[in-house]
Amino acid sequence: MVPDSNTSTDASAHLHFIRQIITEDIAGGKHSTIATRFPPEPNGYLHIGHAKSICLNFGLALEFNGKCNLRMDDTNPAKEDLEYVNSIKEDIRWLGFDWGTGYYQASDYFAQMHDCAMQLIKQGLAYVCHLSAEQIHDFRGTPSTPSTPSPWRERSANENLVEFAKMRAGEYGEGHAVLRAKIDLASPNMHMRDPVLYRIRKTTHHNTGDTWCIYPMYDFAHPLEDAFEKITHSICTLEFEVHRPFYDWLIHNLADVLPAQPRQIEFARLNLTYTLMSKRKLLELVQEGHVTGWDDPRMPTICGFRRRGYTPTAIRRFCEIIGVTKFNSLTDVALLEHAIRDDLNKTSPRAMAVLAPMRLVIENYPEDQVEWLDAANNPEDPTAGTRKVPFSREILIEQNDFMEDAPKNFFRLAPGREVRLRWAYFITCTGFERDSTGKITTLRCTYDPATRGGDAPDGRKVKGTIHWVSAAHAIPAKVRLYDRLFTKENPNDESDDKDWREHLNPDSLKTITGYLEPELAKLTPGARVQFERLGYFVADAEDSQPGAPVFNRTVTLKDSWIKGNTAAK
Repeated sequence: MVPDSNTSTDASAHLHFIRQIITEDIAGGKHSTIATRFPPEPNGYLHIGHAKSICLNFGLALEFNGKCNLRMDDTNPAKEDLEYVNSIKEDIRWLGFDWGTGYYQASDYFAQMHDCAMQLIKQGLAYVCHLSAEQIHDFRGTPSTPSTPSPWRERSANENLVEFAKMRAGEYGEGHAVLRAKIDLASPNMHMRDPVLYRIRKTTHHNTGDTWCIYPMYDFAHPLEDAFEKITHSICTLEFEVHRPFYDWLIHNLADVLPAQPRQIEFARLNLTYTLMSKRKLLELVQEGHVTGWDDPRMPTICGFRRRGYTPTAIRRFCEIIGVTKFNSLTDVALLEHAIRDDLNKTSPRAMAVLAPMRLVIENYPEDQVEWLDAANNPEDPTAGTRKVPFSREILIEQNDFMEDAPKNFFRLAPGREVRLRWAYFITCTGFERDSTGKITTLRCTYDPATRGGDAPDGRKVKGTIHWVSAAHAIPAKVRLYDRLFTKENPNDESDDKDWREHLNPDSLKTITGYLEPELAKLTPGARVQFERLGYFVADAEDSQPGAPVFNRTVTLKDSWIKGNTAAK
């Protein structure tokens, strides 16, 4: 369960309301330690919203010297798959947490849950109902008008035990019978109006096979699982607040047969700008081909972020920064990007790459000469050392680093102007060439041999420094430039008349050929690097090969979260 050494667990930094509850429970003797759980449904891949819950549950257990279980809530075999189970485990471990021996599945408790259902029937608190799903909905009423009772609501306990046994034996088809709790048909809380506890699903389960044909509803299974595992604090997102009365009702009425009485606490889920969090809609993005898969770097999934080059340290730090509240809000995705950028700045080696090349010839440089210049791997890390970069008469620079008619505040290359080549020499533009369309294709420059390494012995200064690669040594590589997947700040806004697909960004992915310094050909898949002045990139974990790298842009250098912070000159 212990994250890596870069994770902060300083409770004083964010003494949120859940920490206060736990602190008071321990101080008052209610608990000597705590037990939490992360209970994903294995019907999709985890996303950044789940990361917040993972960091909260595992982090609190770590902080209070307790335990956090990983529990698969696999109560609906029609939507679940072992693929999702394995991906969930991989994502949690990648984030830096481990559940030790505390791995459970809801399906492990099916027999115990069945016994609890039988107990409720014997107590006169549950009955078998033969209304269809549509009829149950129609009978439900409104928050201000009571429900219409089911015709089978007043069956005796013995009759209900017989009917429930028939459900269990497969004598009824799907939708022909359900087990419902008998609570309060006039409750203003619709979740207390005889909610369904069990339904029939004649579908093979990935864990239990065909042992069962009746499956518990999530609201019934969840509190029981918490009790079986002796969870002290069952931490849920805010939409489960209206479900808590049923949670408490169930725990109270089964107190004699349950080993513990957990407490449910709700917090606000994470919502990010320009980001969808609905697993259903994310699945549709994949199925409809809007993205290449669950791990597409444009997806907000943890595996997508991993492939894009995000770090677990940065994601944990982001979850720490946003805190834990009881109020729903929309978090600026720029804050997540800032956390990623801040971590990568400290840990990523530097290299030079040119993504929109323009040819530059240094006319007074010897034609056959090649120098190998020293370049720092990471100025933020004095232990990172240096590397050698080749320099020759013909180099490539970015097209936007030259301007024919440059204004005074343009500090890069222009006719007659002098700039510094990163790690190399001062050069001065003496002319340029155009093609038949009038486009500038080649720059002509001279260099000052006395400025080797990027400094002038006579003390003269230049205001601009640009990156470059030697044309003869440059490695061509596929480079993917990712942008936000949606053009609308809140694509989850259901008040919008447009379908959410209409807000997909047609420019969320651009694939180009970049030209890289030779060292970058050696990067292993998954390795991160900063292309100087361009952004942070990662060698794609799936498509990159040694000697033939494919790079994904992780994040640009510009940080819009911190006012006034701009990209490197």
